[in-house]
Amino acid sequence: MFKSKKINLIVYILAFLTSIIYLGWRIIYTIPWEDSPLSYIFGIILWLCELVSYSSAFVLIANKSKSFNLEKGELTAENMPDIDVFIATHNEDYTIVYKTLNACVQMDYPDKSKVHIYIADDTNRPEIKALAEEFNVGYCGLENNKHAKSGNLNNALSQTNSPYIATFDADMIPYKEFLLETVPYFLADRENQKPIGLIQTPQSFYNPDIFQFHFYSEDKLPNEQDFFSKSVNVLNNTRGAAVYTGSNTLLSRQAIEDAGGFPVGTITEDFELGVRMNIAGYLNYSTTKPLASGLTPTDLRSVVKQRVRWGRGVIKSSYNTNIFFNPKLSLGQRVVYVNGYLYWSSFFRRLVYILAPILYTVFHMRIVKANVLLLLIYWLPSYIFSKLAMRDVTDTYRTQTWGEIVETVFAPYLVLPLFFESIGISEKKFKVTSKDISDRNFDYMFALPYFILWVLSVYGLITFNIGKYGAELFYGSVISFWLIHHLINLTFALFATLGRPIYRNEERFLVDDEAVVDISGLKEDVSLVDVSEHGLSFISRRPLYIKEHVSISLNNGLYSFTVNGRLARIVDQDNMWLYAIRIDDSLDEKNKKSYYHYIFDRTNDYLTKERDSWVTIWDDLSNNLLQRFYLLKQRSSTQKNNNSTMPKIQTKYPILIQNQSFDLISFDGNQVELWGENIQSLPETFIYETEKIRLHFNKLHHQLFSQTTIYSIERMEEVCMGGIQHFYDELYKEKIDVSH
Repeated sequence: MFKSKKINLIVYILAFLTSIIYLGWRIIYTIPWEDSPLSYIFGIILWLCELVSYSSAFVLIANKSKSFNLEKGELTAENMPDIDVFIATHNEDYTIVYKTLNACVQMDYPDKSKVHIYIADDTNRPEIKALAEEFNVGYCGLENNKHAKSGNLNNALSQTNSPYIATFDADMIPYKEFLLETVPYFLADRENQKPIGLIQTPQSFYNPDIFQFHFYSEDKLPNEQDFFSKSVNVLNNTRGAAVYTGSNTLLSRQAIEDAGGFPVGTITEDFELGVRMNIAGYLNYSTTKPLASGLTPTDLRSVVKQRVRWGRGVIKSSYNTNIFFNPKLSLGQRVVYVNGYLYWSSFFRRLVYILAPILYTVFHMRIVKANVLLLLIYWLPSYIFSKLAMRDVTDTYRTQTWGEIVETVFAPYLVLPLFFESIGISEKKFKVTSKDISDRNFDYMFALPYFILWVLSVYGLITFNIGKYGAELFYGSVISFWLIHHLINLTFALFATLGRPIYRNEERFLVDDEAVVDISGLKEDVSLVDVSEHGLSFISRRPLYIKEHVSISLNNGLYSFTVNGRLARIVDQDNMWLYAIRIDDSLDEKNKKSYYHYIFDRTNDYLTKERDSWVTIWDDLSNNLLQRFYLLKQRSSTQKNNNSTMPKIQTKYPILIQNQSFDLISFDGNQVELWGENIQSLPETFIYETEKIRLHFNKLHHQLFSQTTIYSIERMEEVCMGGIQHFYDELYKEKIDVSH
């Protein structure tokens, strides 16, 4: 936040002191003991929620203030270890496993004979076994999904022996440098230090998450999980207690064995294994650089199911390992894990915060007894300084407001399951989270809790302030502030349930590489713009005529492939032309593997990596309202398809018609615009023919003031091979720069 570490430290201290003073004043003077039991019980609950919120924030701030540097060693021929790579799969689609396996096979390592890849399949699917054989990798099958993912990984563990193990979920695709970046951490000189148990890299995703997508914020908000993966978990390095998140991880086999293998008494075996490694005397670290990316669910129901599973699992594992009092965990490690445990109470706390002003304004239940001036004196400094302190921790990936929005979205659906788990009532079976991309429509049932709370907040805000003037409004300002604050959060929660059209079934990746297109023997250098599994786009600096098929080749030293496809559309971009190509399904296996590796060996740069600090919550709110207004407008109107499959060119190309000179000033394969002194003399229909091309024109309309006539091109014929492209080249020589 501030450039000076001293100023940051002062802010941290002031935030801590003002918060202690505020919380002390709150518990001593503001609990309405003289009111009904319900009032003071809720008042105590509200205070406890504030206490936990401040405590959790200061754990992060304390970790932030402690310097830590994770050192790398040097990977050499003498110290190069063998690596087992486990791809854990449970009924995931064949194509998902294919992409991950293809990337694993192509990971860089000085001696690839030391990299041993295995598909760990807990349903013994013949097609997955055949896939392993096709790629010449190991296959560890398991019957009946025994002990879920833990049983699957333990089975693979029992059939392998390398000292280090890389784990990937079936939908997590590693980048080629994964091993080169992670293995050296285990090779650093660590004299007088505990050994490393695991290196966790960020959980990165190549598709927008539910918040990015439903809030129209792919270019403004990072993935919601980036805050934990790239900030919180990295701060845990100061205690050697980075959380194992199950994928994109390199682990020590010895550490796994000393921890008792992958735990089977929990549904979050990753989190628990990390804790057990700490108990066994190992340190766990996390990095900030994404080295793999995968799919994240994009509908609210799937995301809620996922978070319920995570929350229940963490709570269960916390009890299994006794994170609260385990003497084999350091104090710092216990604080980290207890803070992680308390995170799952944030959804209950969020409901309490939302309900507090509603109870006062709608149901006339006093839960805080305080004069507004005293409240501002004690609360406002703690609020301001804690906000400033937390900005230093969270500002890169999220604001506190966005954290509150996330909590608001999940709160109604996580509170009860997590409460039941906390008192020992566990859910017996969980399904793998669905990550299919499909059109989302308004989910009425999921919207109901947000809508009820939204209506109550609006009602409370109106009834509380109606008829008040001047000083009366001031004295009610704190209540009104929180009602408006929660209304904004609830509005975004409603947005999360709204449908947003999905116009493509696969993600595009932004690229910038030179390639060569082959159009019936004509070869042209072009620039690739973006790629996806079944399509790509490129920019050409001159107009190209693609009649049917086109071949695109790339060979830049890192990647090499050739794909064939058909033209989907052309877009004119300031005297350059963007071509969208639909790739043929008949792609041969060699080029398919190379092309898939080219696509997925990168982060998706269409998605922002850091939060735009200039965009406020009001900007996000107005943007969402405008986007949804435009969507409704589009749905109510007939949309014209503007896709073109012929390049449009502005030119000044002289042509001779009936012995009269005219200028062809616009051409796009469908229409032509002509200009000349005697333009009115042109016939209704005529044929324009050269040695290369024959065009059949039909007059559409005459523009008197501009002395131009628009003709439709009824038929276009090549007199010789490549005639249309030759005609485009002639037009291009006389092109007009319309950008000036």
